[in-house]
Amino acid sequence: MTLKERIQETQSAPVTFSPEFYYPNRAADQEALQQLLQAHPHIRVYDELDSQLRELVKIQHPTRRLSEAETAAAVQAHLNGIPAAQYGVWVYYPWTAKLVHLLDKSEFIALRTSRNMHKITAAERDLLQEKKIGVIGLSVGQTIALTLAMERVCGELRLADFDAVELTNMNRLRTTVDNLGMPKVIVAAREIAEMDPFLTVKVFGEGATEQNLDGFLTEGGKLDVLVEECDGVDVKILSRQKARKHGIPVVMDTNDRGMLDIERFDLDPEYPLLHGLIPPIEDLSALKHLSNEEKIPILGPMAGMAHMSPRMKYSLGEIGKTITTWPQLASSVMLGGALVTDTCRRILLDQLRSSGRYYVDFDQLIQ
Repeated sequence: MTLKERIQETQSAPVTFSPEFYYPNRAADQEALQQLLQAHPHIRVYDELDSQLRELVKIQHPTRRLSEAETAAAVQAHLNGIPAAQYGVWVYYPWTAKLVHLLDKSEFIALRTSRNMHKITAAERDLLQEKKIGVIGLSVGQTIALTLAMERVCGELRLADFDAVELTNMNRLRTTVDNLGMPKVIVAAREIAEMDPFLTVKVFGEGATEQNLDGFLTEGGKLDVLVEECDGVDVKILSRQKARKHGIPVVMDTNDRGMLDIERFDLDPEYPLLHGLIPPIEDLSALKHLSNEEKIPILGPMAGMAHMSPRMKYSLGEIGKTITTWPQLASSVMLGGALVTDTCRRILLDQLRSSGRYYVDFDQLIQ
């Protein structure tokens, strides 16, 4: 096969983000798994179930350190006569052609989140599993989505973005060069699945639109928190209008001076959009195709231009001159992932009930 043919084959491969599950204690799944392996002999197989079982029995005996013999005996007792090869679940990732042997859902979650205890209690962990969070905008939002998944502060994530990965995104977007041209939602959904295949992830590859926003917010159960991180001024406003209508709190990180906005529309249906900083605009469609330069007069007050860092203020004046859009740094994006995840968790556990704008400004805190 020529290089050109290989490129075409890669480009025509189906774009999927959902792993496949094969339970070895089910005859039909055993047969399907064998067929999969025969049809795709290049699949790489990873079986570290024994190490997972050893970790599992370790956290079940926290009062003392088990010897090697005691650990092995505890693993066998836990298996209760089931061969290790028939325990748990095999998870297949079609986009990487990897097959991984894992504990089943409840044990996987208990083990993966065991180092959260008691910062997040078992009761809180179980409550958070029932929660749904939506993220609009998968540039800054990608790090937020991954942090939400890593800490497992929800059981379902809905991701919306219409854009594809470009090389300029990779100064703050966690991905690899082979994902250039791939939809951002797919990149994020795949990484979440590779981290935790039991998390429900729904993708909206057309982004958040006037036509799908109600479905994004409510279909399959109303979101418990909306995280808004998009560049489109019209969607920023419309998503808040819809969230207020449905009583969904909105959280936003703005990637400068650690600025975080919280709008508790669930507690106060009359709370003004973005604390009253959104100007009255009759026709949102007029905002759809603004250039980044044209967005600044509207986004400026919303983003608190008067309180921006000096370098961000300077940068905004350089758009269309020496740069094409506003700058974003990986360190600020990572901070945003932490701020939004911590805030979402506290909202979901009813530990935070305020609305407002907050700053975690390293220039002020660390001098």
